[in-house]
Amino acid sequence: MAGRNHYFLSIDDLAHARGAEPSLSYDGAGPNDFAAALQEALRSPMLFERWRAMQPEPDEVDPTLGGTDPAAESSARVADLHTDVDLITSLPMRIVRHRLNLLIGPGWQLRDMRAA
Repeated sequence: MAGRNHYFLSIDDLAHARGAEPSLSYDGAGPNDFAAALQEALRSPMLFERWRAMQPEPDEVDPTLGGTDPAAESSARVADLHTDVDLITSLPMRIVRHRLNLLIGPGWQLRDMRAA
């Protein structure tokens, strides 16, 4: 089993952070809503499957990009003028990055990562 990592993320403007595809994008109202959306996106294959179905050749999408972690944990809080997100998961950064980009686009930053 893969080791678990603790990702420390920052979102500059959560109120306006949205992914490029509105039907896949985060549409909540605050840090708690976002943490729940991110947690669900990592625990369940639903967001990945919806995105994959939109691709020109869905069967050619790398299936490892659809990995999930049923034990993923996410929390978020407002800090100064940005939102801090703590994420604990066994998923690699390439999957976390893909799901974050679907949900909120490029408006996030990885601040640190440690073994959980």
